[in-house]
Order: sequence, then C-alpha cells, then structure tokens
Amino acid sequence: GAIEKKPLGKEDIEITMTLIDKIKPHQIYAAGDLADPHGTHKVCLDAVFEAVKQLKSKKYMNDCWLWLYRGAWQEWNVDEIEMAVPMSPDQVLEKRHGIFKHQSQKDGVVFQGSDSREFWQRAEDRNRETAEVYHLLGLAHYAAMEAFVRWHF
Repeated sequence: GAIEKKPLGKEDIEITMTLIDKIKPHQIYAAGDLADPHGTHKVCLDAVFEAVKQLKSKKYMNDCWLWLYRGAWQEWNVDEIEMAVPMSPDQVLEKRHGIFKHQSQKDGVVFQGSDSREFWQRAEDRNRETAEVYHLLGLAHYAAMEAFVRWHF
C-alpha cells in the first residue's frame, strides 16, 4: 500500500512458486501493465517471472502458458496481441463488478494522472476500443475484447 515498494525478496518468490506448484496450472494470467504508475504490477510481475523461470524444468510447466494483460493505462499494439478474447455486454459488466471488488479501485483511482475517468471506465473503454480495432480489420463485432501477449519462459 505504500508508494515505495519493499524490494522483492526470496520469500515472495517462494510463495509464488508454492502456489503455482500446488495448482499446476495450464495458464497463468498476470498484469503486464508496466505503465501502472503505482508500481505494484511490476513487483508482482517480477515475482511471477522469477517463479516461472525457477519452475520451468517441472514437467507440468511444459503445458503452462503465461499470458500478460494490460490494465487501464494502455493496451497492447494490435501487432503484439497473441490472444484476444471477445466479451459480451454481460461479460463487460461482470468485469466491472470484478474491478469494484478490488479494494484500491473503489471510489476513484489512487494515482489518477491526467485522466479523470475511474479505473473501470478506463478498462471498459480500452476493451471496447480493442474490439473496434478488430472489427475494422474485418473480424466480427463484439462489445469488448481483452487482449493478451504470451510471455515465453
């Protein structure tokens, strides 16, 4: 919660590794939004990257892909996107409710910057704009799209 982050430590990486090793996921999703002015995404992403690097020799990791998504500050360039997930209006609303459950996103963004929109508004606008780009490229029209880039380990 502080502006200055505690340095990422061995214990943080071990906690992340233990969780991944327990679940043995086929997919991991992480916030790859390094434009986040608070820096939380970077600290968390560094922990995930290091944990995955240390676990990559495990057999189950051969079937595990790490997908990075962006937050409210920027979107991937269309030529970088490796997976785009269409969203219906109901799914957009469900995502909004999920954002509301995130304590730091209630009642305005802590690090607002020059954009006066709330976090959920930024995220919805970004997802809607991504869907529009895909529509302009000739794909079906959706209410929104969440875009991902795969991180290869």
